Amino acid sequence: MTTMSLEHHAADEHPTGGALTALSLAALGVVYGDIGTSPIYALRESLHGKHGLAPSPENVLGLLSLIVWSLILVISVKYLAFVMRADNCGEGGMIALTALVSPPAERTAGRRAILVLIGLFGASLLYGDGMITPAISVLSAVEGLEVATPMFRPYVIPITIAILILLFAVQSRGTAKIGAIFGPVMLLWFLVLAALGLTHLVAHPAVLSAVNPMHAVHFFVRNGVAGFLVLGSVFLAVTGGEALYADMGHFGTRPIRFAWFALVLPALLLNYFGQGALVIADPSASEHPFFQLAPDWATIPLVVLTTIATVIASQAVISGAFSLTRQAVQLGYLPRVDIEHTSSTQIGQIYIPGLNILLAVACVGLVLGFRSSSNLAAAYGVAVTTDMVFTTILLAVVARTRWSWSIPAVAAMAIGFLVFDLGFWTAGLTKIPSGGWFPLVIAAFVFTVMTTWKRGRRILADRLNEQALPITELAERIHAAAPMRVKGTAVYLTRDPKLVPHSLLLNLKHNKVLHERIVFLGMFTEAQAYVPEAERVRIDTLSPNVFRVNAHHGFTEDPAVPPVMERCRQMGLDINVDETTFFVGRETLLATDRPGMAIWRERLFARMARNARRATRFFKIPPNRVVEIGAEIEL
Repeated sequence: MTTMSLEHHAADEHPTGGALTALSLAALGVVYGDIGTSPIYALRESLHGKHGLAPSPENVLGLLSLIVWSLILVISVKYLAFVMRADNCGEGGMIALTALVSPPAERTAGRRAILVLIGLFGASLLYGDGMITPAISVLSAVEGLEVATPMFRPYVIPITIAILILLFAVQSRGTAKIGAIFGPVMLLWFLVLAALGLTHLVAHPAVLSAVNPMHAVHFFVRNGVAGFLVLGSVFLAVTGGEALYADMGHFGTRPIRFAWFALVLPALLLNYFGQGALVIADPSASEHPFFQLAPDWATIPLVVLTTIATVIASQAVISGAFSLTRQAVQLGYLPRVDIEHTSSTQIGQIYIPGLNILLAVACVGLVLGFRSSSNLAAAYGVAVTTDMVFTTILLAVVARTRWSWSIPAVAAMAIGFLVFDLGFWTAGLTKIPSGGWFPLVIAAFVFTVMTTWKRGRRILADRLNEQALPITELAERIHAAAPMRVKGTAVYLTRDPKLVPHSLLLNLKHNKVLHERIVFLGMFTEAQAYVPEAERVRIDTLSPNVFRVNAHHGFTEDPAVPPVMERCRQMGLDINVDETTFFVGRETLLATDRPGMAIWRERLFARMARNARRATRFFKIPPNRVVEIGAEIEL
C-alpha cells in the first residue's frame, strides 16, 4: 500500500458529518448485504423447514423473541461492541484476529500454535460459507417468482444458475463501477424491508410483545428438544455478522456501527415483526412469509429488488474470499496465486481467477444438488456457528494478552458469548447429515492445504539451511575463492536474512562468477495489516559493495520489488532496476521418507509448489531481468 493510502486509512478512523454518512452508505452495500437478506428465509425456515414448528401465535412470538435478542446480543453486543475492538491496524477478520494472538516470536510455541490452528480452521470455514451464501441467497430470491405464479416453478433453477454464472463472469471487471450503486440499492432495500413490515405491524401491533425475552423462555419450555433444534434456523437471522468484522478495514468501526443502529437493525426488526404479524393472522403464509408481505401487484418488483440485493450480498462474500486468500498467501499459509487488481485507486479490490472458477462451480453444483433454498438452509449455518465459537475463543485471548483484562472479566465475557455461540452450534449439528457436512468438508480440505503448505515451507527452509552459509562468512569465502567479478548489480532474493541465499551459492559453485555489487533482498510479511512507511525498508552494509535489504509489508498489502528499489534509492543505495540482474531460486521438491511430514503431504506440498505463482510475477520483478537457478531438494 502506498503512503497516500495509509494516510487515507488513518484519516477515516473517526469520520463525522458528510464523511460518516457517505461511508455508512457505502457500508450498507458491502457489509450488510448478507445479514440484510436473511429475512427472506430465516423465519420461514424456523416455521417451515426440516425442524420447523407449527405456526401458532405462541410459537411465532417465541421465534420472534429469539430473533430479536439474537440480533441484539450477537450482532449489537458481541460483534459491534467487543469483537470490532480487536483490530489489527484497523483490519478485521479471522486471519487478522489470528495474527493478533500469534506474535512472530511465539507462533510455534505450545498454546499459541494451538490458537493459530483454531484461527486457521475458522478461516477455512469461511470458504464453505462463501460457496453457500451466493447459492442460497440468489435461489431464495428467485423462488419468489413461485409466489407470483406457479408457472415460474420449472424456471427457478435455470434462472438462478444463469444469475450466478453472470455474477462470477463479471468478477474480473471489478466492483469499482457497480460498487457505486451498491449502497443506494441496499438503502432502498432496507427501506422496503421496513415499509413491508410496518404495514402488517400496524394491523397487529400486539406482536411487539415478542420483545419480552420471556416469550423465548416459554418457547423452549413448551417445545422442549424441538424448540432447541429450531435454533439452527433462527441462527440464519444473524449469518453475516462475521462480515461486520471482516470488512472493518474498508470503512472503519464508526460507519459500520452507525449504519447498523440507524437503519439496518430497525429495518430488520420491523420486517421480522411484520412477518410474524402476517403469520399469526394467516398461518398458511408461513411457507413464504417474506414475499407475502407485499401486495400481489408488488410481488414481481419485490422479487427483482430481492434478486439484486442477494447479488450484492453474494458479491460481498466473494470479495471477502478473495481478500482472505490474499492474506493467507501473504502470511505463508497458501502458495502464491495470481492476484489481479481491478481498481487503480482501491487496493482492496482484487480478483483471483482460480478461486473465482472454484466458487462458481461450487455454487452451481450446490443449486443443482440441493434444488431449493430450504434444502440449502440445511447446509447453511454450520460453518458460521463454528466460526463464531472460534472468534469468541480468540477474542478472549486478545482481551487477556492485548487489553490486559483480568481473568474474571475475560471469563465473564467468554462464557456470556459462548452460551449463545454453543447453543446455535449444537443445534446446527443436526444439519450435518442433511447438508451441513459440505462446508465442513470444504473447511477440512482448505485447513489441510494451509497447514501442509506452512509445514512444508518450514521443512524446505530447514533443508536449504543444512547447506547454507552464514552471511557473515561470505566475504571470507569470496576472498578465498577469488571468483571473477563482472560489472553491474545482482539482487538475490533470500528467505533468511542471516544466511547466504542458496541461489548465490549455486551460482558461485557452477559459474564461478559474481557481480561487482551484491544485494541480498528479503521480502517479509509482518503479523500486522500495514507497515508504516518509515519501517518498510532497512539497509545494512555487510562489506564493501555487499548489502542486505530487508523489506517489510503487512498481510493486507502487496509485496513488490520495484517500490522497494525506489525506497533504497531514496535512502542512498541507488539500484537501477533496468540494469540489475535478479537471481531467484527455483527448487524441484522430491517427496522422501525423511522425518518431516507424511509422504502424501509431502507430495501435496510439492504439487502446490510446482503450481504456485512464480516469484518473479508475485513480486513484480521485470521478467527480462531475472535469472532462475534451480536445484532438487529432498523433503
